[in-house]
Amino acid sequence: MMWLPHDSVLTAALACATLPFLSMAVILIFTRAYPRVSCAISVSAITVCLGSALYLLLTLRHAPAAVEYQWAWIISSDMVIPFGFLLDRLSLLMLTIVAVISFLVQVYSIGYMHGDPGFSRYYAFQSLFAWAMMTMVIAPGMLQLYIFWELVGLASYLLIGYYYEKWSASQAGKKAFVMTRLGDIGFFLGIITVLLGFGDLGIQHMNAAAQSGDISPWVVTVGALLIFCGVVGKSAQFPLLTWLPDAMEGPTPVSALLHSATMVAAGVYLMSRIFSFFAASPDAMAVALVIGTITMLLASTMAFVTYDIKQVWAYSTVSQLGFMVMSLAAGGYFAGVFHLTTHAGFKALLFLCSGIFIHEYHTNDMREIGRGGGRKLIIPMICMTVGALALAGIFPFSGFFSKEAILGVLAGYPSKIYLGAGLLGALMTAYYSFRLIFFILFPRPSAQGAHLLEDHHGHGHREDHGGGHHGHVFWAMAWPCMILATITLALGFFQNELQVYLLGHEAVAHSQEAAEHGGHGLSHYLLLITAVSLAVGGVFFAYLEFGWKKATQKGFLSRFPRAEALFANRWYMDHFYRKALDLLVYCGLTNIFTRNDRRVIDGGIDGICRFTVGGGRAVSFLQSGMLQYNLVLMVAAVGVLVLVFAL
Repeated sequence: MMWLPHDSVLTAALACATLPFLSMAVILIFTRAYPRVSCAISVSAITVCLGSALYLLLTLRHAPAAVEYQWAWIISSDMVIPFGFLLDRLSLLMLTIVAVISFLVQVYSIGYMHGDPGFSRYYAFQSLFAWAMMTMVIAPGMLQLYIFWELVGLASYLLIGYYYEKWSASQAGKKAFVMTRLGDIGFFLGIITVLLGFGDLGIQHMNAAAQSGDISPWVVTVGALLIFCGVVGKSAQFPLLTWLPDAMEGPTPVSALLHSATMVAAGVYLMSRIFSFFAASPDAMAVALVIGTITMLLASTMAFVTYDIKQVWAYSTVSQLGFMVMSLAAGGYFAGVFHLTTHAGFKALLFLCSGIFIHEYHTNDMREIGRGGGRKLIIPMICMTVGALALAGIFPFSGFFSKEAILGVLAGYPSKIYLGAGLLGALMTAYYSFRLIFFILFPRPSAQGAHLLEDHHGHGHREDHGGGHHGHVFWAMAWPCMILATITLALGFFQNELQVYLLGHEAVAHSQEAAEHGGHGLSHYLLLITAVSLAVGGVFFAYLEFGWKKATQKGFLSRFPRAEALFANRWYMDHFYRKALDLLVYCGLTNIFTRNDRRVIDGGIDGICRFTVGGGRAVSFLQSGMLQYNLVLMVAAVGVLVLVFAL
């Protein structure tokens, strides 16, 4: 085709940045009434995008420098804001992750969403999300990244609120949209700060200038802290973390897509994308480290007490994102990106396996799934156990390697408090992960709350799309799970290759040499043994409470009802937000605006109206309708004018 560029790399980048958008447009405009056609269009588009992403990754993996395509977009005075593609090692890795997860989720959705009345609309939103996410990943400048960052938020709002006729789903979508927008306000202000203080929003230019000291330190610190607000919102960090568990109201494939490597990981990707810029501000890095630590610990405690299978994995997502932020903030660029990569595989696996159970048993309650015979679904049970082992950091699964890398970074940080927090988080993660597994493997008729079919968060009944665990519907869901389980089992063994790919041979060799000279061996193995012991101990403790024949399946927190209530109510953060809204917004700002509307705006308009009416009545006395009076007034007016000019 003559209109295609001759550069194959540019063609592949354009395919990733345009095909999902065209798919969405065609589905919404032309094929919405034809579900199978819509599905075929969307899956075909994401398949081509996956092939293009893999082609770019393999073609440019040995490129000595980033490949960048830019076209002038906004030109004002000496400022030029470009639009284009930045294809470097990080963006290509993330592009491939997004394409793989999006492809598997769309294939899985063929079975999961089978028979849903909004089938075409669902695939249109999936295409919108894939387009926004992939174009954001390869953006060369902060403004382009921000635009598609917001489109990712829009797509997630539409997918979370997919069952919009259901009150809880519509509220969850609005909550996610509003809370992430709060962070995005800070993100936008950060972009403005960098633009005014530096004058260039190019990602490579920002990183290079910050690293060389060409940007004023206050601009770097203020800009980094404000941009980090966007990370807090999108990646559900403290204090904006409560929207993500409620986002489970969307279909389970949406949960796998948004809460594995894509939407919620966008914040961590942003921090990795401008890592040199963040690293130039020790204050910003210290704040990020504290926020990530608090998030990791709080989310882990919340996962102890919920019985909603998807919410357990949602809390674990928040916790693992906290781990990633901790790693990056402590200076561990590779460890953070590596955990982002491994987490993408095993978290998508956990959600997709959960979707098979929900699809089969029409409930999100792990206790009911266990009593219904969940362990008889062999493939999803094995695959979910593989994902849980990776999440818990058990060898040889991928999560073990990436978590050990993060703990190694924290061990090298001056303050050992964060290492202690990381080890505690590893213990808690193993405990709550296998609490869920043992609830399904070893059901008890007398388990706590047996009279409840679902708690108030359960919404599995809404996701009944027909079909059983036989035929194409089941296998459409099973194959993506088996592929992800294989990736989860194998990915950790490519740690060295991935490190060389991201950092280069020289940087890896230098870091290994420094570690050897610093006595890295003994301390490394001590840390390794400690971390593995804690992870295995967490699994064993969960077995004693939820798997052992004599276990009551109530958990140790049942002996501490106040702590249990605190964790179940998410440390009362939602209550605090509700009070803050009532006092500051509804009783404060709303009251002020209402009074302003009534007294100033309405009062001012009413005053003008009254003046107009009164003035008209006064002037009306000058017009009596009698010719003699009119002549007298005219003569008098002329006389006054003559006297004025004569004097």
